[in-house]
Amino acid sequence: MSPSASQPGQPGQHAQPGQPGPEGGPALRTPEAEHVPDPLRQALLAVRTEVGKAVVGQDTAVTGVIIALLCRGHILLEGVPGVAKTLLARSLAAALELDSKRVQFTPDLMPGDITGSLVYDNASSRFSFREGPVFTNLLLADEINRTPPKSQSALLEAMEERQVSVDGRGRRLPEPFIVAATQNPVEYEGTYPLPEAQLDRFLLKIVLELPGPEAEFEILSRHAQGFSPSDLAAAGIRAVADPELLGRAQAAVRQVRVAPEVLRYIVHLVHATRHAPSFSLGVSPRGATALLATSRAWAWLQGRDYVTPDDVKALALPTLRHRVQLRPEAQMEGIGVDDVLGAILRTTEAPR
Repeated sequence: MSPSASQPGQPGQHAQPGQPGPEGGPALRTPEAEHVPDPLRQALLAVRTEVGKAVVGQDTAVTGVIIALLCRGHILLEGVPGVAKTLLARSLAAALELDSKRVQFTPDLMPGDITGSLVYDNASSRFSFREGPVFTNLLLADEINRTPPKSQSALLEAMEERQVSVDGRGRRLPEPFIVAATQNPVEYEGTYPLPEAQLDRFLLKIVLELPGPEAEFEILSRHAQGFSPSDLAAAGIRAVADPELLGRAQAAVRQVRVAPEVLRYIVHLVHATRHAPSFSLGVSPRGATALLATSRAWAWLQGRDYVTPDDVKALALPTLRHRVQLRPEAQMEGIGVDDVLGAILRTTEAPR
């Protein structure tokens, strides 16, 4: 690969999943269920329809959370207030019959408020462990960047090891377990940027865009007809999958084949990020394995048992964008992370 592979494209052209990729590859859109007759795929893709009963215009984010669940990973949702980040997580939990809890991250939040803590029981004169909200299937960490690093770090063990340690004893979390964290890209005053080690634990970062005119008209129409975001049952959302089915789907994804040429392509992409002049930090090996996992899940959702270079391209931006850092001079020039990653995708030769 030549150094030119790391040069950004035109500043301001940020390619998002769900739109054509910067390399002209496939968009990250969920295929229609009738095109994939496998019952497991049908059930997972039916989740999109159920969530759509409450959430309008965020198909990309729904697909991203499904991919995260298939890979047993976590997802970071970024968007301005009011784009249905919280509603999306709640609707998805209902459609998948998952237990869900929400934690509003605030500056005074303590680690024990997330993981749980030892509580003295007067009746038995002993300390007992009281589980925190992290003991759930889908934890919605709302505005995660508004709590100090000490509380943010309480999630690190849970996200990586799927357990929490209190008083020297590890306690396993339920299966499945996924953290869906949200953060606001504006109003940075009073926020604590997530450390690189924690960002690297998120499988995907999805940017939720403001809806277009037609989608916003649909949102207003539903509210005019009496829709209430707090009443999902009234919206008609029903469970179309469950944890047992999800476990079988996860096993099926792990059977998706990856040719050595595609593995080498992933290696070339992540190495290009480490040598990009605009990046001060490139993608780690954990990021490379994450791209492999998400590409497998996307291939399976497409109805294939093998990964193509287009699968890798479709998932590269949401899988890698939070694992790199721009140099200050690149930021001053108005270059974005997606600009540089898009240039790398365009100029790194894919296997045929």
